[in-house]
Amino acid sequence: MKLAVALGWHVHPWEVLLGLVRRAEELGYSAAFVDGDLSMLRERSEADALDGWTVTTALLMSTHRIQIGSLRVAHHWNPARLAQAVATAERLAPQRLRFLISIGDQAIDARFGLPVASAGERIARLDETLGVLRQLWRGETVSLRGRFTQLEGARVRPIPARVCVEIAAKGPRMLDVVARHADVWEVNLPPLAARVAQADAVLRERCASAGRDPGEIERSMWLFARVDEAHDAAASLRVYRRLNPWFHWIPDGELAGAMVLGSASQGRARLAELTATLAIDRPVLDLSGLAAEAAQRNLEAFAPAAGSR
Repeated sequence: MKLAVALGWHVHPWEVLLGLVRRAEELGYSAAFVDGDLSMLRERSEADALDGWTVTTALLMSTHRIQIGSLRVAHHWNPARLAQAVATAERLAPQRLRFLISIGDQAIDARFGLPVASAGERIARLDETLGVLRQLWRGETVSLRGRFTQLEGARVRPIPARVCVEIAAKGPRMLDVVARHADVWEVNLPPLAARVAQADAVLRERCASAGRDPGEIERSMWLFARVDEAHDAAASLRVYRRLNPWFHWIPDGELAGAMVLGSASQGRARLAELTATLAIDRPVLDLSGLAAEAAQRNLEAFAPAAGSR
């Protein structure tokens, strides 16, 4: 199992984050995800909120093998500028960038003068952006008068050998974008078999309409994990709610089964069970929100080789 780790919510100062990512690399994790395109967070207004793309590229240059990813939000970028930034990262650290993109839903973006648009408009922008990115990464010269993008003779050099596009999605309109553009579906749902099956059925329909084999699209999923011999499930659920407000519509009774809790051995067993049951090709151990000591303890407990030691 190629296990990645997520270290988000602007919990760690740069020096601590770098140390945790380097430790994850030593322990055999395939990738590390950090905070992405966010203008600021409501709950920690005085803490450092480091720019996601800057941190991503800095981590690529400060590590050797581990892949690095963070969420790109389409309306934060001009598509040609994003295509050039990604192509540059690929030139500096070939095949080590995890390119994850979606639409975002932070109304707080307005503080930075970023557009606050309807979900439909954000999805349309993402669709248009991905079409442009693919053209530019093929080496084409692009002129476009689109709904959101105006380009005149844009092109990207160097041409990246391959960019694997991961799209975070759960609803039907976003799954339509996944069917047309994604190499990896980031399953933007808790690990609940019934809900994932519903989304999977929709994706298969959209792939059929697009003339695409759904088996070509890998699956990734973030799995909220906390190892503690004396864990408090109710407290963990409260933390899960705070860190995942976008799942507010799912009842507590369901979410209780979406967390990886317990001792290290129990946690590893539960992680393996969820990965197999939901056919997740690229599981991500979600340690977002954990302080440095707890994050390190969890990294050690779930390390890819831990079960065989």
